[in-house]
Amino acid sequence: MVVDPEHATVNGRTRSPRPQWSHHELADELRTRIRSGVLRPGQRMPTQAKLADEFGVERGAVRQALRILQSEQLLTNVSKGSPATVAPDLTLALTGPGAPPQPTMVGLGPRIAAAFAQPHVEIEALCLTAVSLTLAIGEPLRQIHAGRLKPAKVDVRVLLPSSDIDLAFPSRVDREERVDAPFDGKLQRRWLAQRNAQGQVLKHNLLALRATHGIDVRVTFRALPFTPPVKLYLLNGAEALFAYYTLSQREADIGQEQVEMYDAEGTQSMLFAFEQGAGLRDTTFVEQSHLWFNALWETISSELTLTPTS
Repeated sequence: MVVDPEHATVNGRTRSPRPQWSHHELADELRTRIRSGVLRPGQRMPTQAKLADEFGVERGAVRQALRILQSEQLLTNVSKGSPATVAPDLTLALTGPGAPPQPTMVGLGPRIAAAFAQPHVEIEALCLTAVSLTLAIGEPLRQIHAGRLKPAKVDVRVLLPSSDIDLAFPSRVDREERVDAPFDGKLQRRWLAQRNAQGQVLKHNLLALRATHGIDVRVTFRALPFTPPVKLYLLNGAEALFAYYTLSQREADIGQEQVEMYDAEGTQSMLFAFEQGAGLRDTTFVEQSHLWFNALWETISSELTLTPTS
C-alpha cells in the first residue's frame, strides 16, 4: 500500500491518501494495533472522524471496520456517536469462538492452556511431526508446576505419518527427474529424526507429571499410512482446531548437500477454531472431526514407537 509522507499523522501513524484503504484492510490494521498493545484494553479508540482522516476513507468504511472488530469481541460501544472502546478482556476475543484465524504458534498455545484447566484433559492431534503440539504444551506444564493448573487426568493421542511410507513432503524439487532414485532417504531420515525427537520430548514431559504431581497421564502414538495434508487438534471433546499444510519451495542443508525442497512450515499454518455449541456449523465440524480422527485411529493406523526403526 502506497503511503504519502506529506500527510499528517494520527496516534503516530502516517495517513494515507484517499482512497487507499478498504474497510477490511482498515479492520486488519486496527486489529494489529490492538494485538500489539498500541491500543490497550479499555482504551478509547480515536473518533471515527480521526480514523477516517488518518486512513483517507469515508466514515462509513470506518464504521464497517469497527463493526468487524466488535463482532470479534475486540471492541465495545461501537456506535455513530461516542468513540468505541478496546475490550477490557481480550482473552475471549483472541482465542474464543469467532476469533480470526491465527498462525498455529499464536493460536494453539492459549487453547491448549485453557484445555488443561479442566479436571480431565483430552487432546487428540493429527500432524506431521508434533513440533507445534510439543511447544504449545510447554505453557500449561509451566502453570501446573507453578500450582496454577491442577488437572487430575491427561489423555493424549497423536497420529503421525509412518516411517514406512514415501512421504509426499518434505520432498526434493527435482524428485520427478530422478528416475534412478526419486525417493530421497536423506530427507526421510531428517524428517524421521524430527518426528521421533518431538514425540519423545512430548511424551517425556507429560509422563513426568505422574511423578511430580500425581496426575494420571496416558500418551499414545499411532502411525498413518499417508502424509497428512492438514493438521487437526481436538481439545476436551469441545474444540477442533484445523490448519492446512501449505507447501513452499526452499533450500535446506541435508548432510553436505544443498537441496531444493518442497516443505511446509507447520508452525505458521493458519489455525481455524471451531467450538461445540457455538452454532450448528461449529458443532457439526467438531463432531465430524472426532468421527474422522477415531475412524483413522481404529482402522488404518498402526502401532508407532518413536525409534528410527518404527
